[in-house]
This record gives sequence, structure tokens and C-alpha cells, in this order.
Amino acid sequence: MARRVRKTAWSRSFQRVLKTMTRTAMRVGTKAVKEGLRAAPMMVPSVSGKKVMGKKVAAPSANWTTGIAIGTAGPRRYRLYKPPGVRRNERLPLLVMLHGCQQDADALAASSRMNRIAARERFFVLYPEQDRLSNVQGCWNWYDTRSGRAQAETHSINAAIEQVCLSQAVDRQRVALAGISAGAGMAVLLATQHPERFRAIAMHSGIAPGVAHSSASALKAMFGQSVTTSPLPTISSTVRLPALLVIHGAADHVVAPVNGAEAAARWGERVGAKASKPRRVQRGNRYAATITDYRKNGRLIATLCAVDRLGHAWSGGAAGHSYSDPQGPDASRMIWSFVARQFSRGAD
Repeated sequence: MARRVRKTAWSRSFQRVLKTMTRTAMRVGTKAVKEGLRAAPMMVPSVSGKKVMGKKVAAPSANWTTGIAIGTAGPRRYRLYKPPGVRRNERLPLLVMLHGCQQDADALAASSRMNRIAARERFFVLYPEQDRLSNVQGCWNWYDTRSGRAQAETHSINAAIEQVCLSQAVDRQRVALAGISAGAGMAVLLATQHPERFRAIAMHSGIAPGVAHSSASALKAMFGQSVTTSPLPTISSTVRLPALLVIHGAADHVVAPVNGAEAAARWGERVGAKASKPRRVQRGNRYAATITDYRKNGRLIATLCAVDRLGHAWSGGAAGHSYSDPQGPDASRMIWSFVARQFSRGAD
């Protein structure tokens, strides 16, 4: 059985402060927040990159709500999907989804269609949203660890997670994290900082943590020119990182495919996991994929899914949205299947 991460006095203090902050954020400014966050009709980008007029974001409902959380990086809006019919005495899993550049929570929810799976399988889906004042393109600043901006943003995302855990019927032992592009980079960074919080993590078309520390080095990494040979931050050998699923398009010209392969390999190398023989998978007319597992003593550490012909887009995503390719294998189903297996295995 793996050793549990011991909570230090500092971490206990941090959690108390975080809970106080989130409870305060939930109480104050309700009317002002609602007015400030009221969504206007949106132009939804199509696959071709053109703007499609006339499409509106789904109106708020009991199952699709907006909230705001306050962390070190300041307030961050989020969207929350709640499956219908949640009972008082049950606790449901939580999947956190981080959008990419030029996206927001609504766009990722629409392209991934993760809420449909959540309705069927019964789990919450949280979509934290980057503030455009922090990045004009809506990118999470996953790479800016030298200045501390990346760490501040992980704190704000963590505040949103804590707020939802406090306000909803969330099972804290079944929390997972996924992201695409810049959201994938932020997801793995958050997982290395708070490995005890997550049971599984999925990065789609992203870059491993530690590869870049500035915008210049991030650009090099995107082109496959890593500036370091050890992407993972220094983590104690007693800390068990959550299992990692990497999905990356072999035809990705925005984030070079080598990044996905490197992320999975480094995740496995940290504990001496060995790569399995790659296997080919194809369903119907969808793009084929090559799957490689990394295991240690039978335990799955990481899985790499390299998808043929897929560019910088959500694999199997809804048609008519940017960064979404319906011809790829269904990434949302893959992610939930991977996550659910880790939940069933628990902490052992």
C-alpha cells in the first residue's frame, strides 16, 4: 500500500484559510456578481475559424450554473454542471475541466460534450475560467512559474474546487482533473502541487510542467524544443502522483506531438515505470490511435494516446466548434473511462 502524504502544519493552515476565503466569497456580492457575470449572446467559432452568428450560450439552469471563486490570482469565474436528481445523502465524483487559449468554459463544455456523459454517469463537472485581464487570449499562464503567476492561478483554480466541494455533494476522494492545450499544462502543474487532491489527470494537446518558465521558453516547447531534460518539478519520492492520461494529435502543428510523448514518459520514469508494447486501436471511420501504457509492478502510472491525423483539437469533439474534430476517437469518453477506473481503485 502506498504511503499517504502527511499534511504539514502549513498545509492544514492553508486549507483553513482557503475554506474561510471560499465561504466568504460565496456570501458576499451576490447581486453584483450576477449582474457582472450575466452572459450576452456569443459568436461561436466554427471549425474553419469563421464566426457563426446567432448561436447563444445555453441559459443558466439548475443544472448549469455560474459562480465565482477568489484566490491569490484574484477572482475567477467558473461554470458548474450538476447532474439531475442529486440526493442529499449521496456524494458524487467531480471532474475539473480547464479550457485552452481563445476558449472559455462554455466553449469547452460545448465542444467536449462532457456534460452529457456527466448526466448519464452522474458526476459534477467544474469549468474554471481564465480572466481576460490576466491573459488577453484567455490562456492559463501555466508556464510563468518564474514570476509566480502560474502558481497564483493554480491557487485560484484550487479555490474554485474547494468552493464547489463545500457547496455541493462532492466526494472529495473522487476528484479528477483534465485540460486541453494551455489548460492541460495548468492541469499537470496543479496536480504536481496538490497530488493528494486528485485521483487522476488527463492532458489533451498539452506540455508537461517544468519544461518552460517564460513565454519565450513556452514557445520553444510548443515547437518541440525543450529547454530542460527534466520537466517534472522536484517531488518527494514518497508522494504518489495521480495516474496520467495523455491524448495528443500526431498532426498537431500548434503543440508538437513530442510534448505528449515526453509528458507520459517523464511521468512514468519518475517511479521507474516501463512502457508496454504500443497497440493500435481504431473504431469505425474514426482516426486510428496508438496506445502506450507505463506500469510499475502492475500499477498504471501513465497512458499515452497518440491519434493519427488529429491536429490541435478536442478529439471526437462536437462539429461546428473551434479546436474540435469529430473524426477523432471520443476523448471525453476516454477521459471518463480512465478516471472512473482510477476512482474504483481508490487510494491503494
